[in-house]
Order: sequence, then C-alpha cells, then structure tokens
Amino acid sequence: MSRSARRITAAVLAAGALVAAAALPAVADDHDHDHGRGHDRDHSHGRGHDHGRGHDRGHDHGDGRDRGHGHAVRSAVVLGKIQYNSPGRDNGSNRSLNGEWVTVTNTGRHAVNLRGWTLRDESHRTYRFDLRLPGRSSVRVHTGAGRDSRTDVYQDLRRYVWDNSDTATLRDAYGYKVDSKSWGHRYGGHR
Repeated sequence: MSRSARRITAAVLAAGALVAAAALPAVADDHDHDHGRGHDRDHSHGRGHDHGRGHDRGHDHGDGRDRGHGHAVRSAVVLGKIQYNSPGRDNGSNRSLNGEWVTVTNTGRHAVNLRGWTLRDESHRTYRFDLRLPGRSSVRVHTGAGRDSRTDVYQDLRRYVWDNSDTATLRDAYGYKVDSKSWGHRYGGHR
C-alpha cells in the first residue's frame, strides 16, 4: 500500500472514530448525582405521591435533556403495559382502584435508583417513587391502597387516576422526561 493510501485510510478511520464518539449518548446514568447542574428540584417528602402539586418543568436547559414536551432521555427504564380502565364496574372500591395500574420496567442489566422519579397523568396527578428497581425487572404502580412490595407499589389514592384518554409520563429525579405513553380517542386508541 502506498504512503498516500495509508494516509487516506488513517484519515478516514480517524473521522469515523470522531463521528462514532459524537453519536454516543451524551447522558450517562447519573440518577444519583447532580454534578453541579443546579436544576431546581421538588423536595417534597412523603410516601411517594405529590397529588398534583408538582410543577411542569417544560423546557430545555441546554444540556440536551428534555424537561417538557420534546424527546425523552435515553434510559433503561421504560413504561410497560398500562391497565388504565380497571376490569369490572368502576365502583370506587380499593379493589377496583388497584385494578388500574402502570408497569415501569428496567430493561437494563443493572439496578436503577428510582428515588425521586415521578409518574404523572395529564391532570398532573403525580406519584413519586422511593425504590431501587433491579435490572430486568418491573414494578406495577397501582392507584389504590396496599402494601408496597418488590413488584407492586401503591399510590394510596381513593379516586381513579387514569382516564380513558390520557398520557402517562415518567420523569427522572431531575424532572427530565424518560418515557411517556398515550391512549384513547385523542391519541388514536394506542397505549
């Protein structure tokens, strides 16, 4: 191979490496550390719920992570199956309330600390997580009252949360949108 061909090959490989490095996700799994970003946080305490007092942080802070209506950050944690309409009659009983739920799944191999993460509907009814989700596992967030376990957590509410046309939004502890799912007539019936 000639000297020119080697130089051209080296230049192409170097350019390819730069493109690959730029394409890597800019966000590492930093759910436990603030790294001096100085973003406002809701420091409400209590058993996992905010009951609509949370604020919509709907704007981009210039670091590529959405805090509102745009694209979600890359995360191994996603929303799974959603049972927004509890089976049977909607009689307001605890059994009926717990018949509506949202599954949150960690698709990665490593555990993720969900402390401070939120799950919210369009009416801003908000559940605040306080758990560590093991790798390749799921937890169901039920509307009614119950005893939290490794696979099920409860919002301890006495009214239904999820409407027949609604959006579930999962945000990390910094308020960045991680995932969302919509369903019902406004969204083409998908969930």
